[in-house]
Amino acid sequence: MIIFKSISWKNFLSTGNSPNKVLLNKSPTTLVIGKNGEGKSTILDALCFSLFGKPFRNINKGQLVNSINQKGCVVEIEFEIGARQYKIIRGIKPNIFEIYLNGEMINQDAASRDYQKVLEQQILKLNYKTFTQVVILGSASFVPFMQLSSLQRREVIEDILDIRIFSTMNTLLKEKINETKDEISKAEAEIATAKTQVDSQTQLIKAITEAKAESINNILSKISANNAEILQAEGEIQLIISEIDTLKTSINDKEVVNEDIEKAKSIKSKLLQKIETCEGHTEFFNEHDVCPSCDQNIPEEHKSKIVEDLNSKLLEQNTKIGELETILSNLNQKLSTITEIQSKITDKNIELSTRNSTVTLLNKQVKEMQAEVESTKTDTTNIDEEKRKLKDLAKSAMEKITTKTTLQEQRNLEEVASILLKDTGIKTAIIREYLPAMNKLINKYLQAMDAYIHFELDESFNEIVKSRHRDDFTYASFSEGEKMRIDLSILFTWRQIAKMKNSVNTNLLLLDEIFDSSLDTAGTDYFLNLMNQFGENTNIFVISHKGDQLFDKFRSVIKFEKRNDFSLIATS
Repeated sequence: MIIFKSISWKNFLSTGNSPNKVLLNKSPTTLVIGKNGEGKSTILDALCFSLFGKPFRNINKGQLVNSINQKGCVVEIEFEIGARQYKIIRGIKPNIFEIYLNGEMINQDAASRDYQKVLEQQILKLNYKTFTQVVILGSASFVPFMQLSSLQRREVIEDILDIRIFSTMNTLLKEKINETKDEISKAEAEIATAKTQVDSQTQLIKAITEAKAESINNILSKISANNAEILQAEGEIQLIISEIDTLKTSINDKEVVNEDIEKAKSIKSKLLQKIETCEGHTEFFNEHDVCPSCDQNIPEEHKSKIVEDLNSKLLEQNTKIGELETILSNLNQKLSTITEIQSKITDKNIELSTRNSTVTLLNKQVKEMQAEVESTKTDTTNIDEEKRKLKDLAKSAMEKITTKTTLQEQRNLEEVASILLKDTGIKTAIIREYLPAMNKLINKYLQAMDAYIHFELDESFNEIVKSRHRDDFTYASFSEGEKMRIDLSILFTWRQIAKMKNSVNTNLLLLDEIFDSSLDTAGTDYFLNLMNQFGENTNIFVISHKGDQLFDKFRSVIKFEKRNDFSLIATS
């Protein structure tokens, strides 16, 4: 059972920043009064908004925020289910949606829509439509049970009788039926594929048997061709070896040539150093007339003789370098020729290696092919393996046929289950069991309010109504006062059935202005008498303009007033 304990709201509709709070389980009967527009019906909107994210009346969500303060709209509701204490905080500007269990907020990783599903399906276990049918009877946007569509009526009854699970099961079963259908189609396709594979395997075995002899002949032809290539390659190998020997003989003096080149380079280096020294001395005497060591003048005759000797030495050294350059050129030319011959030897070695590899490969292939011929002649493993595969394919095909048979049997069971889970199946059987009790309670409450109407619902929740001197009436045929008595009787019946089932059972009942329009004085008295029979575990709130006439009928009174354009609870 859901025990609603309190609700508070601020900056919600006409309420300002000072919150209004109502204790929902304080008194068995509470009268809520106030003038038009002073906020007495706000409690209905606050309840629905806190639990379902939308108001009871037809108000846009953006209009719920107080038009003066324009922010900080927050509604908090506290309730308990058994030993679990819940608090829900919901707000606009900023948007807030928090659910607390025993003081700790429930994981909020999921999207807001999923978070609402957790609240409705796992905690409250009722939706907005059922809540407004069992907890609230209002004069604003409330749609009486008899004015709901057939589908909506069924949803309410299924929630009250706690049989919505069969609808969920039916939805899941439809998905399962589609899955089974797909699996059967898949099995049929696999069976067709398996049959094709068996036929193909049979043809393969026949082809392998016929091709065995032809394969041996082809291998023998390849062996013969390989042997011819081997003979040709071996002749080419001998010719290449002879050519390599001849080339190697022609370059036996390679080391001597390299040594001569190094000696010539060394002599050249020394000659160049001597030339550099002579040129330096010559430059000195040409540019200086005074000895830098003793600061004495150098005689011109002496300087000329020294320069003449230096030039003579330079000429001699340059002559030797010229001769040496000729020697080096001849040696380099000879080395270049040796290098070219070495390159030819390398090419020949590569060619020789290639021929040897070819012979090795061909010999290996011949050996393998000879072994293959012998193996092919004596070995029937390949055919035996293909026959084993054929056996496995046939076995797999039989398993797929068995799977299809099992799936067809499963589909038959699912179709039977589908018939049971349809609206005309188990649910109708359960509803049929409860219908007499429902109709009995409806008529009991009608009689308690002095309404001489015999009212029944059929299995489709259409009414069968008989009234004194008026047979075969419909709900729409009655006056507004009579309709209100019917609506109240149905509301009380749903609460009683819910209490019996302990499904949508709650302490709270809110009635908005039912005394102010449709119920006459007699109807009001009958209802008040009926209201006092609900017991201490039910907390009834009646919103009315007829405060003066009803004060003494209620245990407590809440009065709403407007002060400085904000709604406040004046007395509680």
